[in-house]
Amino acid sequence: MSLTVVAAVTANGVIGRDNGMPWHLPEDLKRFRALTMGRPMVMGRRTFDSIGRPLPGRRTVVVTRDASWHHDGVEVVRSPAAALELLAGLDVVLAGGGELYRQLWDDVDVLEITHIDREIDGDTRLPPIDPDRWVETARDDRDGFSFVSYRRR
Repeated sequence: MSLTVVAAVTANGVIGRDNGMPWHLPEDLKRFRALTMGRPMVMGRRTFDSIGRPLPGRRTVVVTRDASWHHDGVEVVRSPAAALELLAGLDVVLAGGGELYRQLWDDVDVLEITHIDREIDGDTRLPPIDPDRWVETARDDRDGFSFVSYRRR
């Protein structure tokens, strides 16, 4: 199994505010689509609710402790471990949010990060990308942001 995080993060570590993204970067959304198309995605319930629907062309697994929660077109599991077990042997994208990133951070193999070159207030953060644990393998600098790939050391 390979586990890849695809996320956008500000200079101060923010990935979200009020269950949404406090920015709009069409190029980041296009990159997210390209990196996730055809791959199974795992996300927390709040992240799914912020999107509001399953994304076309991607198997979606939602992690929630709420036994009554369900949504057509997605698979529901009760824990991150259950999601990994369900998708064993596959190339999986971890699509958020912050709590799920924290719980699975030590299992992640690849980071596909859009670094936004400004600080934005928010209530959800990405775990730190420790250079002792991650090596940058590709970078594409743009106006105000960069697409950066990392591999675990």
